[in-house]
Amino acid sequence: MRNSLAPLLRRVTWCALSLAVVAAPGAAVAAPAPPAAEAASIEFKQRYHSLQHGGITRAANTSITCREPMAERAVSCPSARGGGTAANNDFDMFYVDVDQDPNTYNSSRGEVRIPSGSRVSYARLYWGGNLRVGEQKPPKDNGKALIAEPGGSYQHVRADTLVGHRTANGADAFQASADVTPLVRASGAGLYTVAQVNVAMGHSKAGAWGGWTLVVAYENEAEPLRHLAVWDGFDAFDARGRSHAVRLGGVPVAASARGSVGVVAYNGDRGTTGDTLTVSTDRSRPVRLSDAANPARDVLNSTISEPGRQSARTPAYANTLGYDSDIFRLDGGLKADRKGLLIRLASQRESAWAGVLFAAVDAKR
Repeated sequence: MRNSLAPLLRRVTWCALSLAVVAAPGAAVAAPAPPAAEAASIEFKQRYHSLQHGGITRAANTSITCREPMAERAVSCPSARGGGTAANNDFDMFYVDVDQDPNTYNSSRGEVRIPSGSRVSYARLYWGGNLRVGEQKPPKDNGKALIAEPGGSYQHVRADTLVGHRTANGADAFQASADVTPLVRASGAGLYTVAQVNVAMGHSKAGAWGGWTLVVAYENEAEPLRHLAVWDGFDAFDARGRSHAVRLGGVPVAASARGSVGVVAYNGDRGTTGDTLTVSTDRSRPVRLSDAANPARDVLNSTISEPGRQSARTPAYANTLGYDSDIFRLDGGLKADRKGLLIRLASQRESAWAGVLFAAVDAKR
């Protein structure tokens, strides 16, 4: 806990502005919010868009990791966490819990990094995972989580929109989200802690997986003029070659535009090749996105990665065993097109769920 008055005032302001979504633990409210409505599939739609000088960043981490190998062929748990080729269904999985708080059963931290002099324009927290492994978690808790700002104490978060929840391919998968702009705007950069993500532990053929991502758009006059866009939904794509394509309408692409593209997805396994991420326009051939952390044909490989210096995380496992939150460079290989950027995720050999897409694209060159 901080000892200065400023964080307390920020927390009071946050609660006053966002009581419908977040309330400090123990705070009195008129009535408890009912569980958020759920749908098995949610079409990807634009959640946020702005044209401004600035960018998009994110903090993220996993909520569960390996404990014991369940197959002779599996690498050891430390080797898997360190980046070895392994899948979550190779292990007995158990919660990550870094906060030393006996009232939480999972917790992890991730850093929001924004340039000095920036103002947070928008922030949204996404969380999700598999409810059915060695245990079955109650779906009624899908729309609830805890978040603490840097140096602060936990506040309750409730989903403020439809929750994706689908049972398929041996898993019981979900994703929920909430607008947390006032909290992040008041608290700024630093390590955020997210706890009580409703994921199941244990072992099954489908595996245990889950985590959270805090997407943050910011304004900074020293950066290029960009289209900043966040799109979200919830849908499965599977080993039969089904792909998931989203056109970021309203995000025109300038000639040779640069920027970044981010994705959040669930249950991608390292070493199971055949999953790809491409960007295109109606006037440009698809450009396959990849980097040193994400091979071109194994993009969903259980990583939390970004170009340049990596944001801090606790724990900072190289292999998150089923949770992907990645940012890729867009390096100017597209022709100008006012219809917008087309992003396509595809898998040939594994089942996965897509949850979030976001982009920061130069408005002019």
